[in-house]
Amino acid sequence: MPYLKSISLHTTVNRSLAYILNPDKTEDLLYTNAVNCLPNAKDAYFAMKTVYEQFSGEKYNAPLPKQGKGSVKAIHYIQSFDPKDNISPELAHKIARTFARKAFGDNCQVVIATHIDKKHVHNHIIINAYGVDGHKFNDNQTTLKQLRDHSDRVCLAFGIKPIEPKKGVSQNAPYNEWEHKQRGTSWKQKIRLEIDGLILKVKSVDELLAELEMLGYTVRRGKYISVKAPDQQRAVRLKTLGEDYTVESLASRILWKDVGSGGTLLGHPSELSKLYTAMIYDVEQLALTGRKVQRRRDTATPYSPQNDMDVYKLSAQLTIINRDDLRSIGEVEGKIQQLRHEVEKARQ
Repeated sequence: MPYLKSISLHTTVNRSLAYILNPDKTEDLLYTNAVNCLPNAKDAYFAMKTVYEQFSGEKYNAPLPKQGKGSVKAIHYIQSFDPKDNISPELAHKIARTFARKAFGDNCQVVIATHIDKKHVHNHIIINAYGVDGHKFNDNQTTLKQLRDHSDRVCLAFGIKPIEPKKGVSQNAPYNEWEHKQRGTSWKQKIRLEIDGLILKVKSVDELLAELEMLGYTVRRGKYISVKAPDQQRAVRLKTLGEDYTVESLASRILWKDVGSGGTLLGHPSELSKLYTAMIYDVEQLALTGRKVQRRRDTATPYSPQNDMDVYKLSAQLTIINRDDLRSIGEVEGKIQQLRHEVEKARQ
């Protein structure tokens, strides 16, 4: 049962970053991660400070005003789990990464740390008040409610039940259904539990339905999808099982469980990840053998330094990155748009 709370940071962001990135609490920084900054307190603070001051026009380390709390510089989220859930540090950290990406997107600056020094594993997530694209993140009751919904859905995708909002009879379920659910004899509850277990294994709704059929369930496809368990008299529509079991929700739960694994929402490695992996391999070979991986520009001619553009291309890219202080894919795309505009202007 996850629980999410937030703390607005008006000052001393550096102290909060240093606290969550404590090696003693994260198994020597094993369970730490970051997006659009580095997972160490000093570099993360500098990166967040740069982005915040660029878009807000205010100083990141400005002292608090004499009256009021001042501007929010960053937001500190704490995602806690019930010890009864028996969540491993690896799973908790993957949930945190998935939640951060789904909740804030790829243009945020966020530092993630999973603390394992307490009896219960919990996640710390600090996000800069401004993203690298200038989007401002707000902390209020409305946004916190939305983020808790994100947290619940991500946890549900990993098989962790969210906290029940109310105890007793649900207003949306008939009394006899609630009574059967409490006794463990409800067909709907049986189907829910079966689906919850299969979601961790399948990659699409169609595959989920196929797995149910292999287990002996009868699945009817049409405008509405209905499922009937073995020995059950009537089939039930998926949407009547609850909001988390509609076709749209099931598709989201299946996709979300893989978001934190470094791939795309469809489960495939992104093109950027492939290029990055290939470049890391080339650098590793250069370090181990002292020779660069040969990539010919023209395969019809023999290899020569003049016929290999990788080093020169990489050198030019790094020069531009440093010269223009490019820190994210979003800034690169913005620079490309700016140059296109200037070229078109010059052409006219």
